[in-house]
Amino acid sequence: MSDGILDEAYERLHRTGPEYQGWLANHGPMAVEALARHGHQQRVHRWLDDYLGRLDELPRGLRPIDDWRAALGDAKRAGDWLAYFDRELREHPWREVLGTWWPRLLPGIAAGATHGVIRVGHAVRALDPAGANPQRLAELGQALGYWAARWQQVPGADRLLDPTRVAGVSGQSLAAEAGQPDADGVDVATALAGLPRIDDQSGGILARLGRLPGVPRWEPALAMLRPARTPDEAERGLATLVHRAGLDYLRFGHAAPVMLVHAVTAPTAVLRTLPALDKALWAPSFAAAWAATAAVTSVYAPTGGMAPPTVPAATPAEVFARAARHGDEHVVKLADAVLDAHAATGDERLLTAAGYAGQLI
Repeated sequence: MSDGILDEAYERLHRTGPEYQGWLANHGPMAVEALARHGHQQRVHRWLDDYLGRLDELPRGLRPIDDWRAALGDAKRAGDWLAYFDRELREHPWREVLGTWWPRLLPGIAAGATHGVIRVGHAVRALDPAGANPQRLAELGQALGYWAARWQQVPGADRLLDPTRVAGVSGQSLAAEAGQPDADGVDVATALAGLPRIDDQSGGILARLGRLPGVPRWEPALAMLRPARTPDEAERGLATLVHRAGLDYLRFGHAAPVMLVHAVTAPTAVLRTLPALDKALWAPSFAAAWAATAAVTSVYAPTGGMAPPTVPAATPAEVFARAARHGDEHVVKLADAVLDAHAATGDERLLTAAGYAGQLI
């Protein structure tokens, strides 16, 4: 991505706001980063030409951010948050800013239907090989600002992010506290299979997340996953979470083809960000990613899944090429995520998920 096409795309996008039509996320920066990453630079500007017309202008600020805790999750302060992170990244190294703000933002991982963390994950990946050029620093700042403005917790997930419990300092696991028989918790696949569903699957994600506290089995199921005790366990757990969520898309994607993409792309974004973080943050990052995937699954997936669909076989390069031709931002981002998971696991089933999304969306 050294040819500058991604940087040109960022310059075009940074004249637009992080949302449009009220609160829909601006997917442009995420999609163009994925297109460029997979060698489809020639499509980037044509894709943007079609996409930019739906976007809003940059939001205006009201006043500088002083009490950041009070301003978290205040969407009216979006312009202030964008200005705040623009200044922070001009004055401090980007890894320092990310390291300071990641643990502050992580408990609000549901922000913007998880698009806050997803956009940050794409921004960090773009920065890592290229260094700190202005366009990519600006993208990280806009991503962090969006996350801060839309900061939102997953109901019941606050205990998962207690540092003593995540790090295993406490002698009692969350699963045990929740009254479960296995004090060590269960693995990712079992935890995903044990998630309850909300009865009323209508409305948008805000309404749906609001129903989770009324589901008696929700918090015990959320607490069942075995917590990571070391950074390596956290990294393996995240990789497994992305893998299993990708397979679940094949079973459940028909019910909510767009929204269930985020059960895969949110933990993918966290996994991609790990190398830029202090390893002490890896275990809580896994816990937060699990909460995000669990919540999206519980509020959008049906109780019973379908048999995996038949999708024409393809190589990884062909999978992404088909997604790029399709053009929908969610299909592009899911292809990007499942290709990472396929590279890590070799599970050929993952390669069909993006094609399936292309059929559904």
